[in-house]
Amino acid sequence: MELRSVDELMDLLHACRGAWDTPDHSGDPVDLHDHALQTAALLRRGHPSDKELQVAGLVHDIGHLLRPGDDARHADHAADAVRPLLGERVARLVVLHVPAKRYLATTEPGHPLSRQSVLTLMVQGGAMSAEEVRAFEADPDAADAVTLRQADDAGKVVGFDAGILEDWRPVLELVAVAAGHARRSRRTRPLARSEFSD
Repeated sequence: MELRSVDELMDLLHACRGAWDTPDHSGDPVDLHDHALQTAALLRRGHPSDKELQVAGLVHDIGHLLRPGDDARHADHAADAVRPLLGERVARLVVLHVPAKRYLATTEPGHPLSRQSVLTLMVQGGAMSAEEVRAFEADPDAADAVTLRQADDAGKVVGFDAGILEDWRPVLELVAVAAGHARRSRRTRPLARSEFSD
């Protein structure tokens, strides 16, 4: 599934109300809707100018709704869905929130994970090897992915009022417009001299 409009994305996010990260509701203590709002709100509080990071927090787990039960690839499904609308950076951060969990489990053994996150860690590859840690740290989006992961792990609190989904529509529209401009500028950029053939 590829999302092509903010309305489509909002419909999907609204559908997260009452949907859980596990089909039998045995996973995290809040539904995907509340988890999305909490994660995004924590990122907005800590990084108010980084709209793409906030939006990545809002959409990072929609893969659980798109493909229920696929814990290993839920981030890939979410990224594939939002990339056409929200751009490459948002999609990359969504993908990287799983490696960021593995990274934190390796480098910060006391990092708090929910019971469900502990269970899915092994399905997602377990702790990283030293080589994987180095490769992750070399990724230019690694630090932001860790920030997203930390908000993800903290955004699972029953009763935490993180606002309403409709408040995020203008932010989603802003990010979608910027992503559209970036795509258009890449398609219409002038050819460099080396790209001309004689």
